[in-house]
Amino acid sequence: MFIQLDDTGLEILKALASDTRVKIIHSLSKSPSTVSKLAETLGLSKAIVSRHVRLLEDAGLIYLETDRIFSDQRVKQFKLAVDHIEVDFPKKIHLPYKEIDTEIKLGYFSNFSVIPTCGLASANATIGELDDPRTFVANERINASLLWFSDGFVEYVVPNQLPKNAKLELLELSLEISSEFPESNNNWPSDISFYINDTLLGTWTAPGNYSDVRGALTPKWWESGFSQYGVLKHLRITHKDSGIDGKHLSDIKLEDLKLDSSPFIKVRIGIDEAAENRGGLTIFGSEFGNHPQNILLRMFYSENG
Repeated sequence: MFIQLDDTGLEILKALASDTRVKIIHSLSKSPSTVSKLAETLGLSKAIVSRHVRLLEDAGLIYLETDRIFSDQRVKQFKLAVDHIEVDFPKKIHLPYKEIDTEIKLGYFSNFSVIPTCGLASANATIGELDDPRTFVANERINASLLWFSDGFVEYVVPNQLPKNAKLELLELSLEISSEFPESNNNWPSDISFYINDTLLGTWTAPGNYSDVRGALTPKWWESGFSQYGVLKHLRITHKDSGIDGKHLSDIKLEDLKLDSSPFIKVRIGIDEAAENRGGLTIFGSEFGNHPQNILLRMFYSENG
């Protein structure tokens, strides 16, 4: 689930701001349950538990499963509606440097190697044949806003627009990404590796391929059981190291990428042969998922003199 800090998001955060409701979520993560069973587990009255359950249900965090009949009695069981929540903060962090942004559209890869399941989709339809790697050389691939494969890589080459006499201070790569599973599987880890100029920055393990709720931008024609959204990741390379979402990823530094002497920047995203979790990947462009962006490469620099 993706939420913004608005009225709707605030209701969800309020619903989570309770020890009792968090305990209910933990209990439902193990198995569906009735209000009576939850009350017994938590040692609370049914009236109190019912009130907490109603708040979680109103926030869209749990839902009432279709009534089941046991011993000629109807039983109402509640289940979790989501297993992941991502919060989008309205204010971005600005660095004291000049910035160059390069948008990389998903279909503009210069090299690839993919193994089915694989495919491409635009905002209006799937592109070519599903699970056919030849789709990745179709002319229509430039319209792709969703890209997926079970194994392999895609590689992009963009111009290095760093001005002369400028010093690169930080390089950032951001994209919305998940693992890949036929249809969808929220618990499907995949070790996804990121390279800049043939240098491995590091590997991040995507937890799953999400379809618990529809992506905010995902077109209506795309089936609800298929990949709906990913996780927005930010890789940052500095003079000190490489990190992802503020956490250390590797000891690779800006100097290791040799960008000063390269007219191009090569970006490669894929599954390495030695990966323990080979769960594929799905990249979401500006018209799928929760974030209205394609792959974005940012260069922050200072000027000498």
